[in-house]
Amino acid sequence: MTEESSPAPRKAKKTSLTAQRRSARGFALQALYQWHMAGQPVNEIEAQFRVDNDMAGTDVKLFREILQGVSHSKSELDEAFQPFLDRGLHELDPVELAVLRIGSYELINRLEVPYRVAINESVDLAKTFGATDSHRYVNGILDKLAQRVRMVEIRGSRGK
Repeated sequence: MTEESSPAPRKAKKTSLTAQRRSARGFALQALYQWHMAGQPVNEIEAQFRVDNDMAGTDVKLFREILQGVSHSKSELDEAFQPFLDRGLHELDPVELAVLRIGSYELINRLEVPYRVAINESVDLAKTFGATDSHRYVNGILDKLAQRVRMVEIRGSRGK
């Protein structure tokens, strides 16, 4: 093959926005878990994650928003989903707790994200990082919360 006829180098496939957001949620979950377990300041954890991980295919802005948002509104988020728990907050697995906080944060604060997407993304996090059936538990809690905080959206989607 001559230089003229050799194929052009393939461009790296760009990561989809959905995949970038999913990656951001995954990193946010891990960072929130570390924050919960180690008690390190969130800003230090964020900086450490940016240095230690390849975040090229990650929506870094969303990672930061979730990490900072959940850590700053932890009490409000816990109060929002706590009525739907069948056990005390302190009895939750730390991964389940972090997933519920992320899902609650998105349901309450990221209204541009459809409620079904917020719940499904949290369920996927629980499937990936949580205990065997934690995704079912997370789904039930977030579904009840969504009915409280996204009532208008849910009613609108049922009317279609």
